[in-house]
Amino acid sequence: MKTEVLKNIKATEDEYQSLINTVMAERKRSLSDAELEADNLIMKASTNADEYRKIRLAEARAQAEQKHSEIVREGDRKAADLKEKGSKNLNSAVELLVSRFKESLHAHT
Repeated sequence: MKTEVLKNIKATEDEYQSLINTVMAERKRSLSDAELEADNLIMKASTNADEYRKIRLAEARAQAEQKHSEIVREGDRKAADLKEKGSKNLNSAVELLVSRFKESLHAHT
């Protein structure tokens, strides 16, 4: 009878040891799966961050180009206005210059 009890105890120990080994293997597998999932999430977040950064940089470049174009257009407009104003006064400026030149010639003679 003792032998039978000891055999039952040994069988139960073996069964529990097998169960413990199975649980430990499952635990390792779960940890490995969790680490893999975490790595995948980190990689995905990094990719998303890079994509977001590229999009924001493209938007910033577009805004800068638009601002540059506005500044150039404004400068062209101001230059055209100044040229137009200068053209209006050109004849009178030339006449004034010629008359002063003539005065200067007569004054020296």
